[in-house]
Amino acid sequence: MGNEIDVHLGKRLRRRRRLLGLTQQQLAGACGVRFQQIQKYECGANRISAARLWQLSEALEVPVAYFYDGLSAAAQAQAAEGESGGEVLASKETMDLIRAYYQLGERPRRRLLDLAKSLNGDVEHG
Repeated sequence: MGNEIDVHLGKRLRRRRRLLGLTQQQLAGACGVRFQQIQKYECGANRISAARLWQLSEALEVPVAYFYDGLSAAAQAQAAEGESGGEVLASKETMDLIRAYYQLGERPRRRLLDLAKSLNGDVEHG
C-alpha cells in the first residue's frame, strides 16, 4: 500500500502545481530542492517526508490534507481502470476549465456546477 500512497500523493502534487501554473523548477525553488526531486515525487518514485509535504503544502497554498483527499477512492479507481482515470484530470482542457471555474465568484460557481450536473442528469434536490 505504501507505493500506492506515494503515487497518489505525487498525482495530487502534480495536479495542484499545474493548476497554479507552476513549473517543476519553480516549485523546487520554493522548497529548496532540485526539479528532479519534484519529478520523482510526482511519479511516486520518491517518498515525500512529512517536513517536505508541509513545505509543498505551503508553496502550493493548500492544507496538508489536500494531498490525501480521495486516497481510498484512488486505490479503487486504479485497480478498476488502470492509469487512464488520471489522464482526464491532467488534460489541458480540464485544467483550463478548472482555472476558469475558480476565477468565478461563489454564486456563479454554484450556478455553473448546478448547470453541469443538470446536463448530466445528476442534480441533487434539497
